[in-house]
Amino acid sequence: MSVIDLNAAAEIARRLREAQARGVPCAPVRGAIAELGGDALDAAYAVQRINTEHRLAAGRRLVGRKIGLTSQAVQTQLGVDQPDFGMLFDDMAIADGEEIALARTQQPKVEAEIALVLERNLPHEKHTLADLLRATAYALPAIEIVGSRIANWDIRLTDTVADNASSGLFVLGNRPVKLDAFDVVACGMVMERGGDPVSVGAGAACLGNPLHAALWLADTMVRVGAPLAAGDIVLTGALGPMVAVAAGDVFTARIEGLGSVRAVFSAAPSSSTESAS
Repeated sequence: MSVIDLNAAAEIARRLREAQARGVPCAPVRGAIAELGGDALDAAYAVQRINTEHRLAAGRRLVGRKIGLTSQAVQTQLGVDQPDFGMLFDDMAIADGEEIALARTQQPKVEAEIALVLERNLPHEKHTLADLLRATAYALPAIEIVGSRIANWDIRLTDTVADNASSGLFVLGNRPVKLDAFDVVACGMVMERGGDPVSVGAGAACLGNPLHAALWLADTMVRVGAPLAAGDIVLTGALGPMVAVAAGDVFTARIEGLGSVRAVFSAAPSSSTESAS
């Protein structure tokens, strides 16, 4: 079995950081990842891990994880049969209704999700639904603002994994709701832009059940040595189609039984604040 070339992986990680810092997306990295040796997906996560360590060393705080590729259609498009994950940092969190500069993420798109906030650790190799229910303090409506450092969203699986699962920012609602107070699977979702519906879905659109996605994440994070812990935020995955963002857009996502959350984008772009150093 070939060993992943970590020096080359660090160069790919630097390329993605520079694309973020300069505000100029780079070419796809899947070709370079394929040359790293070892399993391509493992190599892509190695690139993601290098940038995670870089951000932690720069003083950022890890506050949770996001789950991507929870749509069957998107999995089919990318030729995969499971979700992926990315890291959520404290400086990615946006308050409900807070104005967001477009340049804070690249090529932004929004999607409505159910977020879980944990109050217990999830340390087991195989979790049950009961484990997850006990560990979850409450749910919140969320809008994830995804972004890609890859030009024109020309991504395949290893591109998005290396790029922190195409993470950008996230907005959480303000009203916590216990899981037994709404129907996680059947809840309807409507996301509006300026009052016009632009994305419609339901809990079932997220891997059949957002809790199934969260269970997959909990087991996976134990396998990779970074278990979910009390206080972590989990973005469980999109409930409907992603929508591209333009300057001045205001999105409101309403999830039945869970409430609403707003993402407000500034009318004019501003410079990126992330450093590539």
